[in-house]
Amino acid sequence: MEGFSRGVLLCLLCAICQINANEGPDINNLVYTVCEDVPVGEEAFTIDATDKDNDPLTFSISGVNAGFFEVGENTGIVTVVRRLDRDIPGGDTMSLDLTVSDSINPPIIRSIIIVLSDANDNRPIFDIASNDFTFPENTAVGSSLFTVRATDADSSSAGVVHYSIDDVTPSSGLGLFTIVRNTGEVRLLGNLNYTALSTFYRLQINATDGGGKCHFSETVYHSSIAYALITVEDVPDLDPQFLNVPYMARVEENSPLAQSVFKVTAIDQDTGVNDEITFTIEDSTVDGLFQISNDGTISVSSNIDREELGDTDTVILTVKATESNPNIHGVQASATTDVQITIIDVNDNKPEFYKCGSSCVKESHFTQDVSENSLGSIAINMTVRDLDKITNTKLTLGGPDKDVFSVEPQFTASDSTVRLVVKQPQKLDFEKTQQMIVEVIATDQDDTSFHSTATVTINIMDMNDNIPKFPQSTYRLNVTEHSDVGTEVANITAEDPDTMDQGKLTYSLLPDSILQYFYLEENAGVVYVKDKSLLDREVRSLYSATLEARDTEGKPGTTVLEITVLDINDQPPVMNRESYLEFVKEGGDFELTIQATDADDPDTKNSQIVYSIEDSRYSDSFTIDPKTGVLRNSAKLDREALDPELDGRIELNVTATDQGTPPLSSTALVTVNVEDINDNKPEFAEASYEFFVKEGEKGAFVGSVTAEDLDQTRDFNRISFGIVDGSFGSFIIRTHAMERGYRGNLTVDPDIELDYESDRKQFRLLVEAVDLEQLSAEVVVVVNVEDVNDERPEFRPTAPVTVKENTTISEAVGRFTAQDRDGNHSLVYELESIKCRCNGSLTPCSYFLLDPTGEVRLNPEIVVDYEQCDQVLMEAQVVDVFTEKGENNSVTTGQMVINIEDINDNIPEFILSDSVFVVVSESASKGTSVAGVTASDRDSGIHRQIEFKVTAVQFKDSNNETTPMRTLFEAVTTQQNDIYVGIIQTTETLDGKLKGKYLVTVTATDTGGLFTSTVLEIFTVDDSFKVELEFTSSEEEVEAKLNEIIRALTSATKAAVEVISIRPNTDETTRASGGSIMVAYFVYANGTALTSDEVEKYISDPEHYFVLKDLGLASIANNVVAEQQDELQWALLGMLGGLIVALAVLTTSLLCTRRNYRRKLKAAKAMNSAAMVNSDNQKSGPVVPGTNIYTMEGANPVLNKHIDTTMDLDADLEGESSDVDKVSLNSIDYGDDGMFPEKQMMNMIQEEEEEEDSGPPEYIEPLGAVLAHQGQKRGSEKPRLGYNNPAFSTTDL
Repeated sequence: MEGFSRGVLLCLLCAICQINANEGPDINNLVYTVCEDVPVGEEAFTIDATDKDNDPLTFSISGVNAGFFEVGENTGIVTVVRRLDRDIPGGDTMSLDLTVSDSINPPIIRSIIIVLSDANDNRPIFDIASNDFTFPENTAVGSSLFTVRATDADSSSAGVVHYSIDDVTPSSGLGLFTIVRNTGEVRLLGNLNYTALSTFYRLQINATDGGGKCHFSETVYHSSIAYALITVEDVPDLDPQFLNVPYMARVEENSPLAQSVFKVTAIDQDTGVNDEITFTIEDSTVDGLFQISNDGTISVSSNIDREELGDTDTVILTVKATESNPNIHGVQASATTDVQITIIDVNDNKPEFYKCGSSCVKESHFTQDVSENSLGSIAINMTVRDLDKITNTKLTLGGPDKDVFSVEPQFTASDSTVRLVVKQPQKLDFEKTQQMIVEVIATDQDDTSFHSTATVTINIMDMNDNIPKFPQSTYRLNVTEHSDVGTEVANITAEDPDTMDQGKLTYSLLPDSILQYFYLEENAGVVYVKDKSLLDREVRSLYSATLEARDTEGKPGTTVLEITVLDINDQPPVMNRESYLEFVKEGGDFELTIQATDADDPDTKNSQIVYSIEDSRYSDSFTIDPKTGVLRNSAKLDREALDPELDGRIELNVTATDQGTPPLSSTALVTVNVEDINDNKPEFAEASYEFFVKEGEKGAFVGSVTAEDLDQTRDFNRISFGIVDGSFGSFIIRTHAMERGYRGNLTVDPDIELDYESDRKQFRLLVEAVDLEQLSAEVVVVVNVEDVNDERPEFRPTAPVTVKENTTISEAVGRFTAQDRDGNHSLVYELESIKCRCNGSLTPCSYFLLDPTGEVRLNPEIVVDYEQCDQVLMEAQVVDVFTEKGENNSVTTGQMVINIEDINDNIPEFILSDSVFVVVSESASKGTSVAGVTASDRDSGIHRQIEFKVTAVQFKDSNNETTPMRTLFEAVTTQQNDIYVGIIQTTETLDGKLKGKYLVTVTATDTGGLFTSTVLEIFTVDDSFKVELEFTSSEEEVEAKLNEIIRALTSATKAAVEVISIRPNTDETTRASGGSIMVAYFVYANGTALTSDEVEKYISDPEHYFVLKDLGLASIANNVVAEQQDELQWALLGMLGGLIVALAVLTTSLLCTRRNYRRKLKAAKAMNSAAMVNSDNQKSGPVVPGTNIYTMEGANPVLNKHIDTTMDLDADLEGESSDVDKVSLNSIDYGDDGMFPEKQMMNMIQEEEEEEDSGPPEYIEPLGAVLAHQGQKRGSEKPRLGYNNPAFSTTDL
């Protein structure tokens, strides 16, 4: 039967081996397409390989191109490790040797082809970076000027170049040029003008490719810049221009012949030609008075008499300036202008008297009739005239009656009408005299020898010279309202002393409007009521009338009648004025009294008035006294703070409201004119000005300065410019008004040529802007004289630049600077090389870009990383595009060192550890260290400092249920070199009942706030693993030998021993009574712990037992032994489930065949074990292994029964057959080299365990894991073994 079983097993094993046949892997694709712009570190493609047996594959690559790629050994993912470039010769394809292996069959080696797809990674390159051209200013519009060409190494649309003009210097030339987009041909779009426009233009031409994309979704465009300098050549196409027009001159009459009067100046506007100019007089309003020389000097050519010129005293000459040479049209260009010459008068005529009618004639005798008692002036039809332009005539009176009259005017400076004024009217009395004679004398005060006299005869006429008079000038009358018609109001009469008027006076009541209320007897002067209903005080309370009396000639005499009517108060307030217009200077105080009246009774509230201001835009700047109506400004009045459209006008609505019910009101408009004062001085638009002008150009335009005066009125904001200092007579400035402010055009004096070779290559002009009240501002204007360019540029030393990594700024991070000794130069910077210091060595890179201006900027396509490269060395060349002669570049290149500054851009990284953290809950008090973490930061300096913190705590029990906990742990941060260590400590005592592990979230944070977290698993050893060891010695003795006891227990269990407490043993039922009990936990490094039973098994080894016995160990207390499941049984049953059906018959046969053999072997070994126990641990003979039953006489202290030593050892103890008892037999054979020699152990249990599966079990309790790990360390692949020694029991040793 046994031979049959072995044969069946052999056949089964052979069948299993046949099933394991294996095939090699297959490579499915040998050609892959990759974009050339795949970034370093990113996936390029994945190798397409399969294995029919689904065996794991490993991949590797080799060959000349293997340095560009890296393949994941287990994934087949190929990543780029070096930059790819399709544009190098033969670079469009790459080959690699691919090796794929399944670790079973021989590896497969194939050559794969990588086709690189083009990406737009090249910029267009100009054939010539800078061009210089000269064209005459009359070049035809539309002409082709020149053509630029650029090439691009890319293919497809990325290699197609389009041209555009990005910028033109000066900007006024933007509309003058155009470029054909596809050919680069530059054409003239507008007219050139040497004089009115710029004399040169610099075109910035852009060449941009058609764009392309490959790896990235965004289309990439590249462009390059080239410059073209166009010089405009002047041609004679402009007429001469007169300077300093208009021309106005003065000359006295009677001046000598050939006397110089004025000089005109003209220039050729074609400054590049500058032709000679001659002058002629083409026309004159008075012929023959003046002549002009070739240099433009105007002089007197004949005698001048101002009085012969008639009504005008000016002569206008038309002067013509003609160029000496023909212009581009073949004619001599010319221009004309007017010269106004004023003839200055000389005093050479005396004053004369004239009588004027339709015309004026000289006269010396005048007659006039005058009424007696006449007042005022008397017209005598006399005019005094002096033919000189500037006169100063004095009029006086003479004759017998000169005291009765005075003359007007007494002084005159022009033709004047002379009148006599009556001084003593009482002497004009017809009854005393009928005629008076006076003389009028006219004298030239500038020359008293010039004078004339005229006689005036006055005839006096008789007149009625008295008027009627009333006794009183005013009569105050009262009449009650609604008086009856005909009621007499007053009876008033007048008197007239003239005899012709006696008894002939007539009366009337004025004005006519009063007649609807009152009427009058014409001959008696009695006043009556006319209309009862109209006498209503609500309509009118006071009537004022004039009572008039006339004599026979109608001469009136009057008196005033004031008639008062009383009434109730029912009228609203009435403003005394409908509107007010007031003027106040800005910054001054304003005060205006607003007055209103109320027709109601003044003794009631109906006539009491309150004043207020209606809300408006500027009403907050004013207040009004509500009682007095005094309006004042509450804030400073600033003309410049007002809306300029208002022209300084502020309009307020003031309301007067009475206190009646309901209140009535009226409104008046108050207009406040804030008058501007000159409280602002001119201000220049710039703090300083700098201009450039070429040497040798007379009258050349230099530049313009602008200034503005913030005052709002033209009287105060008008500005004129002047050169105060620094001109040395070389410059002039003219003022021109602009829409806002004034402009001063600075030009070279037309008579001056600037010379660069002189001592003055630069002028510092002090230009003054002055308003009309002489408030001024000054500005420095630097004028540089430009030279011809023939010197090579030179680099200035460039200081190191520091740039923070990861920065994305678009501004310049540094700048190359160079100098050129020429006054006129234009420097363009070109990049020679750029290298990065990466890992201590310099390699080409493209971290930065160089602008033509010398500014260094970040390359937006690359991220600067300090951790990759910490320094950049740039080398540049500088070119002077204005160079006219010799080399245009620098002799040596310029260098710039750019230091990359580290920033906090890396988060802390935890360093992985295989450590297992365990805490004995019962022994963990506040501050107990239970775990540790380590982390580092790739940043440098302060950025790499790390602080640890516990941010969350959870507990995962044995049922895998997770529960949030309060913060039971804290982290203490320490540092070891560049590594930071976080020690995890408890913040309070832990719960000893919890079974499972703590999930502690620890966060590592750097100084910049960047952080990362990890979760620590801290296994708990709960009080179910508490072991109480009984000692026969006292508590003090155990404490004295504590270190030795711990070493012995550690040696026996290979676990860390954590002593919780030592206490006296007070249990009277045990043999160790009177000794002490030590409470301890036995914990392994992987987090598992031993129970009391497991500790008992370990210390049963005689090698350790006797040592512990000598240290006083008596037993393990039975109250802490924990019941555990037979994990081994369930694990083995689970693993054997798959084979149990196929092997059921074979297993049963083997068990039946060998049962008797095992029985005999067990009994023999049991006797062997019993014989080895000495007298110290044996009660009365051999024992049954694995039980607490003795085979000798004597009662068991627990079971209290006798056992026959000849009992059948094969019988099941305690009514059950235990595998543990069977396995414990293996503990009796041990060698001298260890606790349980594995070779012997395997031999003993081989027959018993060969039907069990040898696969790894699942461990439920920590002890199972400990035993499994211990077996693995010894190299055993067999299942865990349990064992008991009969020398140790739960009751005694």
